[in-house]
Amino acid sequence: MLNASHALQAYKTASRYRSQRDQEADVFRQAIAALKSAKDASPIQQIRALTDNRRLWTTVGDLLRDPGNALPEALRAGILSVAKTVQREMDQEAPDFDFLIAINEQIAAGLAGQP
Repeated sequence: MLNASHALQAYKTASRYRSQRDQEADVFRQAIAALKSAKDASPIQQIRALTDNRRLWTTVGDLLRDPGNALPEALRAGILSVAKTVQREMDQEAPDFDFLIAINEQIAAGLAGQP
């Protein structure tokens, strides 16, 4: 029987063989799943999902503002604009979960190389 240590080691080994983009897409997929389950759930579940999504998009914004970021400037500016739009939506009294889910799905698909 595998213990937690073996499971963690197996995950780390498997992660080495996946691209960074695939791993980043997974982070967005996790946020999508949380937003979908929170959409019609209790306010506390919604707050948790929105907080995690906010943390994700804050990190994205910080990475895009980093002068060492290798992405083309126009692409960084475009994604940063999306990040700001997502942040504004999450600041609304009643955020549009479907909108937030759709944006995250588009970013995850782009990271995964899907149209």
